[in-house]
Amino acid sequence: MQPRRPAVMIEALAALAPGTPLREGLDRILQADMGALVVIGDGPDVLAVSSGGFLLDAEFSPQRLYELAKMDGAIVVTADATRIARANVHLVPDPSVPTSETGTRHRSAERVARHLDIPVISVSEDMSIITVYRGQHKHRVEPTPALLARASQALSTLEHYKHRLDTVEGTLNSLELRDQATLRDVALVLQRTEMVRRVAEEIYDRTAELGSEGRLALLQLDELVAGVDEDRLLVLRDYAAEASFDRAETALAHLGDDEIVELSAVARVLGLSGTDLDAPIDARGYRQLHRLPRLPEAVVEAVVIRFGSLAKMLTATADELDAVGGVGAVRARGIRDGLARLADANLG
Repeated sequence: MQPRRPAVMIEALAALAPGTPLREGLDRILQADMGALVVIGDGPDVLAVSSGGFLLDAEFSPQRLYELAKMDGAIVVTADATRIARANVHLVPDPSVPTSETGTRHRSAERVARHLDIPVISVSEDMSIITVYRGQHKHRVEPTPALLARASQALSTLEHYKHRLDTVEGTLNSLELRDQATLRDVALVLQRTEMVRRVAEEIYDRTAELGSEGRLALLQLDELVAGVDEDRLLVLRDYAAEASFDRAETALAHLGDDEIVELSAVARVLGLSGTDLDAPIDARGYRQLHRLPRLPEAVVEAVVIRFGSLAKMLTATADELDAVGGVGAVRARGIRDGLARLADANLG
């Protein structure tokens, strides 16, 4: 999996996504085989590293950006990219700021972005590429067709992972209701939920970069991952060591890509005393209770605390459930009948 881009870079890429006036202006510059240096932000810190040029303070338009790019200097636009503040500016960043670039335009862009932590865009005349710098980060903007193709491929991968997740979740449901679940079954579900989460984050990054072109992909993404985060948390509440839910969730998210494929590493995040993958393990019952309609969270918590395991809930009578604070006779019968229906559906 690719690491998720920093939020500041996602924000910068969204500002020049396809369909935005800024991107239209940059595309015009590329199509004319020209170069450009655009600074996003016109505060006092930007003025402090600017020399020469002229004050413009004009409404932003793609055509104006294109025309001003015919001059050699940098173009300074406001932070919201709605106005062009200055043009033909010579940037004089601190020469001690490190840069890995070799070209003059790119070196200036990277130094200003690192020094001031603002977005700076460099359009390469020779290579016909757009590069965005922000703080310590750098990103080469891909053409829209390439981005759409990669997003489509990632969605196909996510759909495959989600199908596998649904399969192992269904297996865990059945085994829980038979009181036959093992640590391996739980680790498989957690592994799959984490893989789905990571692929979804990568797609989210790409849809942010696509702007209006990524709306369809974003809708597909939302549909595919609906409920996954909640299911992941419920599995942890069912099986993680007592009072370790938050710690287990953090540990799972921080597993490396080489660790997430190892079920033993996934199992360790639960904080249990043993990691024998074939060892039986008891569910507390959170997941199955959440499958019942109109059951308040407070009631779910009270029932779990009272019985301690799903196996005991399945054999509980209506009177025993009614004795739990906040349940009541009607809801007690609903819980008993609902769990019985789940058991019949999964065991039939």
